[in-house]
Formats: sequence, structure tokens, C-alpha cells
Amino acid sequence: MLAQPTELPVGWLEVTPDAIVGVTSDGVIVLANARVEALFGYSREELIGRPVEILVPEDARPLHPAKRARYVVEPRPRLMDGSSELTARRKDGTQFPAEISLSPIATENGTITFAAIRDVTERRELQAEREVLRAQADREQAENRSHQSQRLESLGQLAGGVAHDFNNLLSVILNYASFVEEEIKAVRGADQGRWDAALKDLQQIQGAAERGAGLTHQLLTFGRREVVRPRVLSLNAVVSNVKQLLQRTLDEQIDLVAVLAPDLWPVMADPGQIEQVLVNLAVNARDAMPNGGVLRIDTANVVVDEAYAANHHGLGPGQYVRLRLSDNGSGMSQDVIEHAFEPFFTTKPKGEGTGLGLATVYGIIMRMDGFVRIMSRPSEGSTFFMLIPATVIPADDLGGAEPGSQAQAQAQSSGRPSGGGETILVIEDEDAMREVTRRVLTRKGYRVLTAADGVTALELLSTTEEPVQLLLTDVVMPRMLGKDVADEASALRPGLRVLYMSGYAQPVLTSQGTLQPGVALIEKPFAQTELLTMVRDVLDAPGPPAN
Repeated sequence: MLAQPTELPVGWLEVTPDAIVGVTSDGVIVLANARVEALFGYSREELIGRPVEILVPEDARPLHPAKRARYVVEPRPRLMDGSSELTARRKDGTQFPAEISLSPIATENGTITFAAIRDVTERRELQAEREVLRAQADREQAENRSHQSQRLESLGQLAGGVAHDFNNLLSVILNYASFVEEEIKAVRGADQGRWDAALKDLQQIQGAAERGAGLTHQLLTFGRREVVRPRVLSLNAVVSNVKQLLQRTLDEQIDLVAVLAPDLWPVMADPGQIEQVLVNLAVNARDAMPNGGVLRIDTANVVVDEAYAANHHGLGPGQYVRLRLSDNGSGMSQDVIEHAFEPFFTTKPKGEGTGLGLATVYGIIMRMDGFVRIMSRPSEGSTFFMLIPATVIPADDLGGAEPGSQAQAQAQSSGRPSGGGETILVIEDEDAMREVTRRVLTRKGYRVLTAADGVTALELLSTTEEPVQLLLTDVVMPRMLGKDVADEASALRPGLRVLYMSGYAQPVLTSQGTLQPGVALIEKPFAQTELLTMVRDVLDAPGPPAN
């Protein structure tokens, strides 16, 4: 027997934008508005008195009565998500996802459950389109990060090559200027005023060359071509050691706050390079806060999971130590952030910055297989977020000056050790560099033999019976690399000491960029004192004497 339509006021049903059906407790349709006809394709006469399952896909109809009973007891909005039991069916058999809201109302004919039905096909399509666009944006962002990394890597290779050649020139300039300075001081005599003026001019030349040396040092660091001497250490200890230096770097109006996490995991790093990162970022923060502010340094242990690593190009899952520096200065735009790590990129006025400070930071962190990111907005300050891989080896005590650190550099002696009459074979393919090295050593009492390449040097060792105590060789040379020359020379002359000199020492380094055990290296450009000290240290090191 067909149910009769309920005697409910239905005027409001015709103005609502949703399709609405009224269903009795036993699942019979007793009411439908005009929107139902438009949405489902049935006339009201076809629906009244029929089971509500007529609006449900055929394969879901057997299970629907039990679910309908539960919906009546717990009415709430339900989103038809495309599964067979939640998809609506039209008269022509087509199906569509629908959002349904249920509202039971007590009437004189019993409880009627009103179902407001809305076709969400368009919404679903928009959602799908947004997801596609979001995925596309994520891919583009990942590609941009990858392209930026590749661009920086290419710039690093170029920087390393330029620095290698430039370091030879700087060594020549520095040392010949030093020769002239010594001669002027020796002969200035009565006409001292004139010679003093010449000395000042000469010191300007030396100062410019030293600044050039600093630039090439930063270029090599950015290009990950610099020699590093890592050790197990605690970032907390490095921050504590360099804090006083940082405070001197900052203006008095800037407060330096260090928040160091207890029980910080150790890392494998060159302490001098970590100091350089801190100093470079402190200078960057100082320039961003001309009216004062706060520079905050904090550390923490961080575990990177696979999901986070997947969303950050170049970062792998694992345990890291976070080093973070934040300022409340002028901040950066997104365009500036994208180029901030590129060498020679700077927003400072001409002459006030080299554009290598942040590039150096990038090179140091990436060389440690770390991760660095800038988070900043204009007028909202900047945060440099760095992750450095943790190591399971316990950290050393960082008391005293560290090899390669600024503290040690400030403590270096200015004396020039004299030679002991030893014979040194100098191998250098650059004529001017070879000659200036010969003069530095000869002036201090060493006997010096020279060769323009490795093949010539080996022929010289094979034909001369003169004892040679030290092989001083460039690393990157035509015909033979310095490492190959040293290996063959040591076979010819057992006990021969070897000292490498280079502005690009990659061929004598391990894959991690660290010196191989027992390798002695002096980095170009170097002054007389550095070369003479290193030569003396290698000659006086324990071990069998050369023949």
C-alpha cells in the first residue's frame, strides 16, 4: 500500500536551493520539492510512496536500509565521497557525489526525516583541480630548489678555478712587496721622509693583496674547494668561545643572546669554519639592524624524518644539530632570499660589501652535508636555519685556541725561522710563483733546486746525487699532479719530506674535503713567515731524515 503525502507546509521547500525529500521511519518517500525533480530526473508523482533506495545506486540498495536506520538515529551532515554506498543515482542511471544533511521532524503522521541533497560534482572537480595545481606548484618549487642548488654548484666550480689562478698572483704580489719593504727599511737613512712615503704606498699594495687573499679564501669556501681540518666538537662550545668576538663585531646597540641546548649532540666540523659562519652571519645581522636590535643564537638536537627530508631538497633523514641565528632587522624579500647565497650578490651600496659573506656560509654548511635555509620577510627580521649532521663520537674539550680558528690566527708569531742549510726542491709551473718561492727560501739559508713540472723534477732527482731533504710542490700542475710526483719522488729518495702548496688542493684531499693523514699543506697565497714556518715544521717533524 502506498503511503500518503504528509500534511506539512511545503512553501519553504520550493525556495531552498537544495533537493529535499521527506522520508518516513520505514524509508518511504512522502515529500519531494521541485529541486529533486531537476536533480534526479524523477517527477514527484514517481517518487512519492516509493522507497528512498530508488535514489541509491543499485549495488548499494541491499545494505542501505540498515544504514538508513542508523542515519535517522544519528542525523548529521554526510559527504558523499564517491563510494557506492554514499553516491546518489538519477533516474537515467547516472551517479553523482552528494552532500546530504538529515533533519528528523515530528509530525502528526510520525517522524519524518528530511534529507537535503546537494550535488558536489563541481566542488569535487574544483578540489581535484586545486590538488593538481598544488602538486604542480610543489614540483615547480622542488625544481626551483634543485636548479638553485645546481646554479650554486656551478658558481662554486667557477669560483674555485678563479681562486686557484688568482692565489698564485697574490702570493707573488705579497712576497715581492715584502722584499721591497725590507730593502727600503734597510736603505732609507738620511732621506727618511721620502722613503717613509714610499713605505706607506707599499703597505697599501700589501693591504690590497691581503684583502684579495681574503676574497679568494671565501670563494674557495663557497665552492667547497678549501682545505678543512674537522674534529669532533660541540657547537655550544664554539659559540661560547666566539661569543666575545661576536660582541665586538656587533654595535653596542645590539644585544647578543645565546640559548644553548643542554646535552647537545657532537658534530664533525672545522671549528675555524664554524666561527666563520657565526661571524659572517653576525655581520649580516649588524648591517640589517643599523638602529640596534637583538641577535639570538640558539642550538638544539633535531631528528629529520623521511617526510620532512622529502620536502627539503638536499636534506636526508637522520640526526642533526640545529644552529639558528635570528635578528629583528630589516629582513629580506623573496627575490633577495633566492639570490642571497650567490657569490658577489649584495644589496649593500657599492664598496660596503663583497657579497661573499653568505656565500661562504652556504659553502661551509653544504660541505658538511648540512642544510641551510633563510626565513625572512621585509621589516620582519631574518632567521638563518642550519642543520649539521650529528656524530656518535664524543666531542673533544674545546679549551684553548683551535687549529685554523681566528683565536689561533691572532696568536701566531711574526718571527721568520732561519734555514739550516737543507736542500729543497721546489716544483711550480707558474714562473713568477716559482721564482718568488726560491727567493724566500734562499734568503733564509736554504739551498733551492727548481723545476717547472713533475717530470722535470723526477729527472733532476734521478740525475743528481745531491741530498734533497724537502720536496715543496704545487698540487695542480700540467703533465703530473703534485701527489703523483711526491709518490714517485719518495720512492727515488726514501725519507724525503713533502710539503704541498696550493690554492686548490682537492687532488690531495679525501672525498670529504679533509687532508689525508700525514699530508702537510700550505695554502696560497702565503707570506714569507707562513712559508718559512711551515717548511721548518716539516723538516723538524719526527721521522727518519731524508738522504
